[in-house]
Amino acid sequence: MTMTKAMLRDVPADQLRGRRVLLRADLNVPLEGERIIDETRIRETLPTLRLLREAGARVIVLSHLGRPKGKPDPRCTLKPLVNRLCTLLGGTVRFHPGLTEPEARAAVDSLQDGEVLVLENTRFHPGDEKNDPALADALAGMADLFVNDAFGAAHRAHASTTGVARSVQARGGRAVAGLLMEEELDYLGRVLHSPERPFVAILGGAKISGKIEVIRSLLPRVDRLLVGGAMANTCFRALGLETGASLVEEDRIDVARATLQEAGDRLVLPVDCVVADRIEDEPVTRIVPRDSVQPGDRILDIGTATRALFAKLIGEARTVFWNGPMGIFEHPPFHQGTVAVARSVADATERGALTVVGGGDSAAAAEAAGVTARLSHVSTGGGASLEFLAGDPLPGVEALSDR
Repeated sequence: MTMTKAMLRDVPADQLRGRRVLLRADLNVPLEGERIIDETRIRETLPTLRLLREAGARVIVLSHLGRPKGKPDPRCTLKPLVNRLCTLLGGTVRFHPGLTEPEARAAVDSLQDGEVLVLENTRFHPGDEKNDPALADALAGMADLFVNDAFGAAHRAHASTTGVARSVQARGGRAVAGLLMEEELDYLGRVLHSPERPFVAILGGAKISGKIEVIRSLLPRVDRLLVGGAMANTCFRALGLETGASLVEEDRIDVARATLQEAGDRLVLPVDCVVADRIEDEPVTRIVPRDSVQPGDRILDIGTATRALFAKLIGEARTVFWNGPMGIFEHPPFHQGTVAVARSVADATERGALTVVGGGDSAAAAEAAGVTARLSHVSTGGGASLEFLAGDPLPGVEALSDR
């Protein structure tokens, strides 16, 4: 099981003082120019940074940002994040605009106890996403302890996540999970392996194809699986219902039909929908039963009856996992179904349920609904959380040292 992996908590504080520690963080935050739009991922790695700094470790931070495609891109530099990191951490954080060059190594060598150095975007190097052994070895040569706190990148076998972990161990060092990684694995592990019942999972978003393995993994485990978003449209078509001009994955209708037959009444689809003929320019909306959609309609959210039904089922749950919006929530007025689900999940938390939100759009929706603080756990990794719940091994976790 995943929690058999070594954790940073397992390393005595007196063994950290003066040691160079390579920390793979996830500072992949959304930016507008140099302005940080959402600093959640920066804040979530602060506990690990504070632990290392206060123990006197010499911390070298690695992270990716954006999609620079293996070469330097000024739009994806980590430099704008360093000032904010300084403020949040309450101390100086140094930055070097390189990764493995001699100058970067010199910056690492000059670190003193308790200092933090951020190196440039790992994906400026073409070898990161290719899990290049030479890059992994060069990174591993900077330290003898590797801490992976980047859960959001744990489902990718990259040089800065899996390659460096294995290289550090090959040199006699250790690779451990940071505090955020440990928290993510703990909450998701409880959902997957030991949920208190009733267990209700909620899946939304555009495509059933990206979540079919999660559905298959969860169906034997859940008491109810609530499906919304455009992925429900594909299920409607599998039932022979009209979906008008809605988004439907035509090549997944047979898969949806087989899944519905297997699931029986455990899989709950919307009973009504918010429809319109367009998304923008002041659309005229209607709420109709799912069997009354017209050929020119686009299904863009769950209706009021579905919100009430989902709220009832969520309210009865003792464990809730939610990933994916119920409609095009970034375009009002099609956000109301997602906000209603977010509030229902938060209400369930306050009644004693364990509630876990699977990152990505769901985390953004929870924040927009103002309920983030009322949830048990909001994951920093949408893709990683889904792959974990699908039962797939996460390369960034598998590469860590065993306890």
